[in-house]
Amino acid sequence: MSDYPILRLTPKADTRALRRGYPWVHGDQIVWDRRARKIEPGQIAVLEDAGRSPVAVVAAVPQAKIAARVLSRDPQTQIDGAWLQAKIQTAHDLRTRFYDQPFYRLIHAEGDGLPGLIVDRFGDTLVVQPNAIWIESRLDELTAALVHVTGVSHILKNGAGRARKLEGLEEASGSLCGAPPERVEVPMNGATYIADLAQGQKTGLFFDQRPNHAFAARFAKDAQVLDVFSHVGGFSLAALAHGASSALAVDGSEAALKLAEEGADAMDASARLETRRSDAFAALEALKEEGAKFDIVICDPPAFAPGKSALTSGLRAYERVARLAAPLVRSGGLLMLCSCSHAATLEKFRGSCLRGIGRAGRDATLIYTGHAGPDHPVHPSLSDTGYLKALAFHLP
Repeated sequence: MSDYPILRLTPKADTRALRRGYPWVHGDQIVWDRRARKIEPGQIAVLEDAGRSPVAVVAAVPQAKIAARVLSRDPQTQIDGAWLQAKIQTAHDLRTRFYDQPFYRLIHAEGDGLPGLIVDRFGDTLVVQPNAIWIESRLDELTAALVHVTGVSHILKNGAGRARKLEGLEEASGSLCGAPPERVEVPMNGATYIADLAQGQKTGLFFDQRPNHAFAARFAKDAQVLDVFSHVGGFSLAALAHGASSALAVDGSEAALKLAEEGADAMDASARLETRRSDAFAALEALKEEGAKFDIVICDPPAFAPGKSALTSGLRAYERVARLAAPLVRSGGLLMLCSCSHAATLEKFRGSCLRGIGRAGRDATLIYTGHAGPDHPVHPSLSDTGYLKALAFHLP
């Protein structure tokens, strides 16, 4: 046995889910005896059932709601640099099977067996989000393993976000290796995006929508496109790359819209892209008043229902988006609605969209249901890793 400290489950704790692969242990499932209370946040421990049989090796955060995150179901596992390297190598090998260029999510937290860790690759640069204290305390080992596996020259740490606060971590960003560039051109689906690694949201660009960008782009030849909540032009630039006659990108962030414009310029498509800085709901209402119509309308809002407490209001917001967007779609056009809310299941999100479309007086048939790409693997026991949903409706 290892020399890791012991965390013991209460007799009422359900070990079946853990043995089947569920990766989290909540605080009320653990016996907080004197030894357990001495375990430091982020320390590796062996989890035992109530009968003292080892169940897994975990990263402990005693004061957190999720008090332990499973790292290995083999209680003999040693969590060290070699273990990290092997995990990263497995993730890297999976990505290189799907992508012939080094632009993708390399590590997707629990989906890759590395809870709390996000790593996105932008060519010769990695952007790391260590959202859990166990990985924050092992940044040197992580950096060495990432360089060994990928051969990159630059690694940037993005230490911002709500997830870090939940683990008691301060915001702290900076270079872990090399001199990371502030911006990188990213080719995807024939388009060119500008990723702002230093100041952009999350790691600078969202790779998760790649397959859904590609689906919408299949309809884009000679189309007029409206891309609401556009961020850096995810859907609009993909549409322009596939022959759209025009695209209007609407977002509340001037910085994001400027990046969309830079991407269009890099594609020699500036003349076909228009941007509008506005609140999305106000823009949808204004476009209706203007009598605007589009062949393709896409709405990709931020998470309206990030947790269960916001689910009811979030579903109402998704319904409102659908209600306001549907009238802007020409007869025979495409309406694509997206959700990145963990709490809103596909069924609930689809219901909200259909209610909104119906309230707008439009009929619709669902022709596509999309999710994140294979660089965002879903943990089978954790629905949070399968957060992204994209629905495409044909409106006759």
